[in-house]
Formats: sequence, structure tokens, C-alpha cells
Amino acid sequence: MALDNVISLENAVIGVDDHIILEQVNLSVMKGEFVYVIGRVGSGKTSLILTLNAELPLKEGSGTVAGFGLENLKRKEVPMLRRKLGIVFQDFKLLNDRTVESNLEFALKATGWKNKDEIKDRIADVLERVDLGYKGYKMPHQLSGGEQQRVVIARALLNDPEIILADEPTGNLDPATSDDIMNILAEISKNGRAVMMATHNYNLIKRFPSRTLKCEDNRLIHANLSEADFDRLIENV
Repeated sequence: MALDNVISLENAVIGVDDHIILEQVNLSVMKGEFVYVIGRVGSGKTSLILTLNAELPLKEGSGTVAGFGLENLKRKEVPMLRRKLGIVFQDFKLLNDRTVESNLEFALKATGWKNKDEIKDRIADVLERVDLGYKGYKMPHQLSGGEQQRVVIARALLNDPEIILADEPTGNLDPATSDDIMNILAEISKNGRAVMMATHNYNLIKRFPSRTLKCEDNRLIHANLSEADFDRLIENV
């Protein structure tokens, strides 16, 4: 894997149990690169992300994520890999009985942080990055959907990951709020982290263009979308 590559798959086969979803996957993502993954429901977008996160085992081929080889990954190495990843999903998965700060504190302690002052400073830092420095005392239900997604992004940044994996992060948000989330993710990418985002929101890709891959017919292919392609995709959503 090249020094600037943080994700690399070669002739990879991705699937769930005995069901093959993607095969002959060859993928390289560089540090600081923003990559979209598109495709119909069930085409493999989420399975790809779960494989990179080591929630699904790599069936065949080889793969490296943040320096960890997927094909021979030991169980004890999985938590170390995941500390180098930030995960952002459509459903926020926040703990509703805790404040925003307590949610982030829980995540830090779960990944080995112990010093109270360091925890407090880290929480303040990531909340400031997502423009929520003034809402750490709030409960999740007191926040809008966009604010909750900002908390999820803040949580993803806690361990200063090399890679952000985002699966439909704007799926439950209105267009204006979606743009806000995209601006945050784009800024994260500009600061040197790779961002891979699965989405069916083609309007977003049109407004925030970047390299786009498509899951289709059990393959992951480069999608060179024209203006007409975007319009057709948007109409069919």
C-alpha cells in the first residue's frame, strides 16, 4: 500500500454469510480524499463500509485499512483498527438518557481514555469543531436532527481518526441541514482525513462534487456522471 493510501482493496470479495454482494473490488483511497459510494438499496454500499470497519470479514482478496490488514485481522486488533476510524450513520445511536457531553465521555472511556482533564478538553475541542460548543449540557431529544448528527460527527472525531466512514449521514435531514453536514465533512477531508460517504442523495453530489464510485451488478466501478446522469438519478430517487 502506498504511504498516502489509507484504504486499499485488491480483488476483494464482500458478502454476508454465504451471499456474495461485491466481487473483484479494487479500491484505493488517499489521505485527505473525499469519496462517494452510490448505488441502489442492497447493492453493497453499507456492506462495503461494514467490511472496512471489520464488522463483516473480508471473504477473499486482500485489504488494508489504516495500516491494518483485513484478511488476517486478529480479534484483539479490531478495537485498535476502529480507533483509527470515525463512523457516522444515518441513525444517530446516541444514548438518550445522557447529555451530549456524557455521550462523548462514554465513547472516550470505552476507547481507553482515563484522565478527566484530558477527556474534558477533548470533548470541548470536538464540540467546537462542529459548532456545538454551547450545547454540551443538552439531552439528545432537545436537539434538532441536524444538531444530533453534528454530535455524531463530534463523536467520530474523538480519537483523531485517519478515516471517516459515513453511511447515509444526511438521510433524515432537510436540504439546508444536509448542506451544513456536508460542509463539516468537507472540512474534515481538507484537514487530511479520508472521508468515504455512502449516499443516495444525488443533489448533494451535484453540489459537492468529488470522486464517485458506484455499486452495480456486484461490482464497484467508477461513476463519471454527467449533468443528464445526475438529473436522471435524482428523478428516480
